[in-house]
Amino acid sequence: MKEKILKEFADSVSVKEMFVQTHIEVIIDVAKAIATTFNDGGKVLLFGNGGSACDASHIAGEFVNRFKRERPGLPAIALNTDIAVITSIANDYDFSEIFARQLKALALEGDLVIAITTSGASPNVLRALDAARKKRLKTVLLTGAKGDKLAGKVTYAFVVPSDNTPRVQETHITLGHVLCLLVEEILFEEPRKKK
Repeated sequence: MKEKILKEFADSVSVKEMFVQTHIEVIIDVAKAIATTFNDGGKVLLFGNGGSACDASHIAGEFVNRFKRERPGLPAIALNTDIAVITSIANDYDFSEIFARQLKALALEGDLVIAITTSGASPNVLRALDAARKKRLKTVLLTGAKGDKLAGKVTYAFVVPSDNTPRVQETHITLGHVLCLLVEEILFEEPRKKK
């Protein structure tokens, strides 16, 4: 049992290390894009299904409340949290429309979209990305190795080099925390005192 535990932790670390080596510049670019979105009065709209829905809500919460710094809240909305909206859209239209329809109603020019799909094949996430493109919004994709074909359809893509769902999701939430940290530093860095 101990060997299994050690292997799971080692695998998680290994995937994260491979990911950061190939995505460090994109992480910086996306942190700057999110900070610019907030600074210019825009909001961040996030969504996903299952564990990815939890990650979208988690990241939105870090922006709206705080991450590590005492600071004003930042406008972020997880589109997977309003059960009345989700079920009415699913009932009246189709489950594949639950995020796209919300984006059409809520997204404004200058907003940024973060779509999370471990598989890269979730129909409701794909439709929402189409809706975001039609509105000319900046789009950020968090996905796993199977979703690599979507990379060319978004502004920024984070493709975790694994098809193991837990490893992909662990990397996504670490990425979310790093983005929150960097955005806070960009927007709320204390000016350095002159000597």
